[in-house]
Amino acid sequence: MTAEMIAPEWMRRQITGEQYDSWTEEQCAGIEILDGMVVVSPSPSRCHNRLARFLANALDEAGGTEWNADNDFDVRLQDVPLNNRRPDVVVYRVDAIDVAPTRPEHVLLLVEVVSPGSETTDRVVKLDQYAKAGIPFYWRVEQAAGRVPIVHTYLLDEATGTYRAGELFTGLVKAAVPYPVEVDLTGPA
Repeated sequence: MTAEMIAPEWMRRQITGEQYDSWTEEQCAGIEILDGMVVVSPSPSRCHNRLARFLANALDEAGGTEWNADNDFDVRLQDVPLNNRRPDVVVYRVDAIDVAPTRPEHVLLLVEVVSPGSETTDRVVKLDQYAKAGIPFYWRVEQAAGRVPIVHTYLLDEATGTYRAGELFTGLVKAAVPYPVEVDLTGPA
């Protein structure tokens, strides 16, 4: 079996932002770009998607007229080499709704819901990558079958370019930053 049979040619070479931007939404779904290389993400579970949507809805409502919250779209962290991530929830400035690609300066908070197979990426790699991109807040949601989700919050330390741990919420999130939001996670799954 040859490499061509395993993966198409476009998955075996670095791509540019211009090339990526020419792809259809269908081609971009389920992938991220890390150092110019396509990284395929497994399809998340329904519980994962529901939890992400539940959080996005609560953050969107609490964001008022200044902040939107959505899921399932790209954030362009870096142009060369290309780094595009597709966080589970993105809180971004209302006035950037039509700006594409969404960039770190448009983003206030990124949320990742950890799934089997994304543990190291969400806990270590994205934590570092989002901090280096200057995203002010990062939330990591841990979920386990039959358990209440746990939300780990992080705040950017601009002096070091790293995150420091913030509050930890189990079940009920009652956060004051990045803006006041209350959401009960004991029932969305």
